[in-house]
Amino acid sequence: MLWMGIAAAVAVLGWYLDRAGEAIAGPARIVDGDSLFVGGVEIRLYGIDALEHPQTCDRNGQKWACGAAATQALRDVTAGREVVCRPRERDRYGRTVAVCTAGGVDVAAAMVKGGHAVAYGAYQADEREARDARRGIWSSRFDRPADWRARNPRRSRQAPPAGRQGCLTLGAHA
Repeated sequence: MLWMGIAAAVAVLGWYLDRAGEAIAGPARIVDGDSLFVGGVEIRLYGIDALEHPQTCDRNGQKWACGAAATQALRDVTAGREVVCRPRERDRYGRTVAVCTAGGVDVAAAMVKGGHAVAYGAYQADEREARDARRGIWSSRFDRPADWRARNPRRSRQAPPAGRQGCLTLGAHA
């Protein structure tokens, strides 16, 4: 009887681990520069840390909405494309951490190359490229997202305004 219970537990665990590795695909609903929903699953992009939506940066003495620009950049990368995410792990908030592509483009790499996110365990070469080209945040003074969240714990949990999808023009900060 004990062996049957163990066998059932192993079968359930194997099923779960197999399902955890399955691709999640569909249109994306963007939360911020590194978080999105795909197929009803909350995803955090693997290997990057994007600016928080309410975060601002300083470019030539002028504040600009670099966090909102990061959110919009992720919308732009995924717009009208099927997003396919391959789960890697779960974060401490229970979100699925995944590598995602949209139209065959690595979404996290695009965010880092565009200067809308910093490398966080992956994409260091893409960050160097963005920094050397002074794209996005690299053309300004900014706080790393983790440092900004530590100083602004309440503001970092604010979601971008509903209905603002597609309204922000990136202009010179792209």
